[in-house]
Amino acid sequence: MSDKFEHDAVISGAARSAVGRRLGRSALDLTVDAAVTAIVDAGLSRGDIDGICTYPGGSADVTFGYAGPPPQEVQDALRLNLTWFQGSAELPGQLGAVVAAAMAVSTGLCRHVLVYRTVTESSAQGGGGRAAVLGSEQAHSYGVWSAPYGGTSPVNWLAPVAMRHMYEFGTTREQLGQLAVTFRRHAALDPEAAVFTAPLTLDAYLAARMISTPLCLLDCDVPVDGSTALIVSTAAHAPNTPHGAVRIEAVGTAARGRLSWDQYADLTSMAAQGASDHLWSRTDLRPTDVDVAQLYDGFSILALVWLEALGFCGHGEAGPFLEGGANIALDGRLPLNTNGGQLSGGRLHGYGWLHEAVVQLRHAAGARQVLDAEVALVANGGGPIAGALLLTRHR
Repeated sequence: MSDKFEHDAVISGAARSAVGRRLGRSALDLTVDAAVTAIVDAGLSRGDIDGICTYPGGSADVTFGYAGPPPQEVQDALRLNLTWFQGSAELPGQLGAVVAAAMAVSTGLCRHVLVYRTVTESSAQGGGGRAAVLGSEQAHSYGVWSAPYGGTSPVNWLAPVAMRHMYEFGTTREQLGQLAVTFRRHAALDPEAAVFTAPLTLDAYLAARMISTPLCLLDCDVPVDGSTALIVSTAAHAPNTPHGAVRIEAVGTAARGRLSWDQYADLTSMAAQGASDHLWSRTDLRPTDVDVAQLYDGFSILALVWLEALGFCGHGEAGPFLEGGANIALDGRLPLNTNGGQLSGGRLHGYGWLHEAVVQLRHAAGARQVLDAEVALVANGGGPIAGALLLTRHR
């Protein structure tokens, strides 16, 4: 056992199901599809899997395609014999399931954990659009208070964050729009998974319908159906992986300050700051060592907040960092959301980036491959929850 639990585990396999709009397939069907492929990708059989972990789990008080099948359903469908399982939403962001799996492996509870995240939000919406699933947003405690004033969606809750950043630091919509424009360019290089691949200009972004000022339609992620599965294994399995293992260098899970959509001490940083500080305290690597980053963009402003919280630029400096988009391009200072993120690739609730980080570190990303990628950072969550993982290419 190493000094840090992270080093006792690796990501040995990764896969995704079909991803698209209104696929009309059940959450369990998509999950099994991704899980079986991930198990093979890890060089394992179903008989080797002795753990399951997912976010948010079947007991989560959410519906409308947000929560995938609970662990017991997946265990039954795959006929697995488990020594440990967990499904929970009260974690440091969606990545908390990966952290829990690594801890379970480190403590010897299991050797190979199937971690999955499945959404069918696009099919759940059907032809009713976002209004068909607003009940899932209002279930949040903040939604109860904001709904009477028209704040029924997280885009309403995060628009003040964007507005505050613009007020305090002079950030412009043109700068924020570089995220959507650049991610669309990256999405075009991943046609199997991306939802939107047609070129996007900054003028088209600026002309898009306003949703909650200053966030427009193209600042919002795209609901899809799909599943992402990972296998978190004991580090001893790394040499046996057919496609290469990915090492978990460090995790960031800290909850500091008043975790709230609107009552955080600094509305321009949110929970991302605590998770980021914690991550860097658990490694000797620094932001300058990161070759590729996959940062949560449920709304564009969240990716901007993560850039600052993680130290890729100073607090309040993300606007100039994003100016022109060169810094976040595939050949830029920090290649960002290389599969198109959720703005163009679809809302897989951050797990699409875990898959993308593994592919990048395996040097198997094809036309969107970042040259000599050795270190990847994945961050999930916004508002009151946040979590981050630092991953490295296994040697």
